[in-house]
Amino acid sequence: MTDQIRTLQQWLNESRNIVFFGGAGVSTESGIPDFRSVDGLYNQHYAYPPEEILSHSFFEAQPEEFYRFYRDKMLCLDAKPNPAHLKLAQLERAGRLRSIVTQNIDGLHQLAGSERVWELHGSVHRNHCTRCRRAYPVEFILKSKGVPHCECGGIVKPDVVLYEESLDNRVLNNALRDIQNADLLLIGGTSLSVYPAASLVRYYTGRRLVLINKCPTPYDSRADLILSGPIGEILEQIQCPPATDAAK
Repeated sequence: MTDQIRTLQQWLNESRNIVFFGGAGVSTESGIPDFRSVDGLYNQHYAYPPEEILSHSFFEAQPEEFYRFYRDKMLCLDAKPNPAHLKLAQLERAGRLRSIVTQNIDGLHQLAGSERVWELHGSVHRNHCTRCRRAYPVEFILKSKGVPHCECGGIVKPDVVLYEESLDNRVLNNALRDIQNADLLLIGGTSLSVYPAASLVRYYTGRRLVLINKCPTPYDSRADLILSGPIGEILEQIQCPPATDAAK
């Protein structure tokens, strides 16, 4: 066990109100590609750049091309939680972790057992008709052909935040409140370059800021502890602290 891991372990043991803020790097160890790494979606070749395809205006103008890309690259339904997801769920059950604030849309935190998860960019598991608002499971999108339509004739759209769309105010406000009240902010698997999500970190005023990432981030100079490497491999070395009285 390295000195950095020992320090992280000690801080987790001493904390009672941890918030985890994570991004695509949390799920890459489950086989879900990220966007900005060398092998990420932004570095693959399509007729249009992924950031254009995943925009509201592209969805409106070329829905068939949007859904072709979406089914091919955004629906990774066979993925399973990795050690990072599982350790965070353990910390929540022990009453140490207050909530997870995630930029991911894969639902793996919930599949691992986490309950208080603020999904800033929505979820592939929720879909609705743009006309009558009827809800549809992700399997409906996966199995449909072309542009998925509701019985009423409206297009069924994933509840994911596309470029040019605003974040959900309720989710944003709850995530912000939890970050402001945290006594330890644990950030992992994110470049902290996607806004407005990354701007939430600015509101943290607690004692300890920990970064776990493969690459440097704009917030490295503010961190009290930096651990470099895959987040699952790092968190797997941590022993879950004893449950607090509130969790027993």
